[in-house]
Amino acid sequence: MAAKKSAVFFASFASWREIFCLLLLCSAPLVQAKKNETKLTIQVFNQNNEPVNQAAVIVKPMKGKKVLRSYELRTSQQGTAPLPPMHTGTFLVQVIAKGYQTHGEKYTVTEPEKTIEIRLKPPQEQFSVHK
Repeated sequence: MAAKKSAVFFASFASWREIFCLLLLCSAPLVQAKKNETKLTIQVFNQNNEPVNQAAVIVKPMKGKKVLRSYELRTSQQGTAPLPPMHTGTFLVQVIAKGYQTHGEKYTVTEPEKTIEIRLKPPQEQFSVHK
């Protein structure tokens, strides 16, 4: 009777060992995916280094010339707009705020955590050929 119980125990132990190995193999791609992710934060300031509140921030991850997705958010009172974790690569960032020139630029991010600081300029005078 004792031999039967130990055989069942070892049989279940072997299956647990197989399950553990399977879980370990399945989690390897997840660890690799975390290596390719970045935590991106956009900080928006004016020409006097003051944070710009409620600026529209549009971030578009790109692959070549193709836009993969679009994130649209607003800056906080501290001028920051944190984004969810994304894959590293090239991002098209556009910032629009009332009373400032629109800013647009491509950034390449390879770090696991990056803060992009953007300084907005005041609007230029309108140009007209009819004066």
